[in-house]
Amino acid sequence: MFLRLANEHREFVKDLVMSLQALATVLERRGYEAACYTCGEQMNSANFMVSLAENHLIRFLVSDYGITWTELRDDRELMKLEGAEAISQLQELADLLKVQLHSDAHILIG
Repeated sequence: MFLRLANEHREFVKDLVMSLQALATVLERRGYEAACYTCGEQMNSANFMVSLAENHLIRFLVSDYGITWTELRDDRELMKLEGAEAISQLQELADLLKVQLHSDAHILIG
């Protein structure tokens, strides 16, 4: 049972890292300064960062040891979340991006 759980956790982290890489790419294309750094080819950790505005930075770290969301403004930590709360906050960021893309599409079509 524990080996199965360990393998599922590794796959979860790998999926999360791939999603962070994709999110960073989309954000870069939208004009944000964004990056996702990984260590090695195993996709077992990532450091995702995006600058939402001047002096407003989001950092999302994922590894076998944990998951954290840190929001900084003017080099001060505003919020730090871990685990499921961190992933929920990341989903909110992705949802905001979807809303922006949808509204931009309406402007182009309309």
